[in-house]
Amino acid sequence: MSWQAKISKKMLSFQLAGWSEGSVVEQRTKQEKTTRFLKPPADVRCQPVEANGVPAEWIAAPGANSGAILYLHGGAYTLGSINTHREMVARLSRSTGMPVLAINYRLAPEFPYPAALEDASTAYRWLLAQGNDPARIIIAGDSAGGGLTLATLIALRDAGESLPAGAVCLSPWTDLACTGDCVHEKAPLDKILSPEALSRSAKSYAGDHDLLSPLISPLYADLSGLPPLFIQVGTDEILLDDARRIAEKAQKAGVDVTLEIWDEMFHVFQIIPFMPETKKAMGKIAEFVSRILK
Repeated sequence: MSWQAKISKKMLSFQLAGWSEGSVVEQRTKQEKTTRFLKPPADVRCQPVEANGVPAEWIAAPGANSGAILYLHGGAYTLGSINTHREMVARLSRSTGMPVLAINYRLAPEFPYPAALEDASTAYRWLLAQGNDPARIIIAGDSAGGGLTLATLIALRDAGESLPAGAVCLSPWTDLACTGDCVHEKAPLDKILSPEALSRSAKSYAGDHDLLSPLISPLYADLSGLPPLFIQVGTDEILLDDARRIAEKAQKAGVDVTLEIWDEMFHVFQIIPFMPETKKAMGKIAEFVSRILK
């Protein structure tokens, strides 16, 4: 582990202490305040748009003019926004050479399932209506957004719609029933997520629906026919099993899957821009995107 990663771990442990305390509105307010530390470079274009009613923003680094990435932010379906992920999305655009459409999908508990899934699917269809070739579209997301990425693929497949070229999932939350052994085994190491907070958010998002519903927890879905998947996860996070199990199930279903497990890395480590591990991870994502868009 680099010295930058060690410092980042300590910073996150201090900064996120008690982040899950208080009401959801209070948690969102605290999270939004952290965005002042992570601003995209001045040369990155950020243009707000409406994607068939879904609040969105085009984020594009210079020269990013090929295809499109639909980005679904993390936040346990109750937190997160374009603001909290704009800087990381800007780096994703720069590394892949693709413009990124980030969206503010509706959040629980105000808008439980299927609101987020409907918004993600609507934004994808909007990209198609804008003339984007599905063979030049990638869907990507982190944490809950990673799970939502998979759920969106499944919903589009089941509806008989054209699927994107592939998907990128960073520390995806694929099992809202939280049955993986790592949920508790890795809890002492995970400074960002806790089993208790995840369980509360899962119930808020699922509402009256079963946590094992395939479009809520993609781990329990039929994954056959999905496009290539690229998954990154750290060893020091409680969602490690979520990534490992979804990758194994997808592979058994005949899906082209690449799973990268990063030693000693924390949940969605890619959001910290100055770590060597982050730069390498972004490079790996770019390699995957380049391979499947050929």
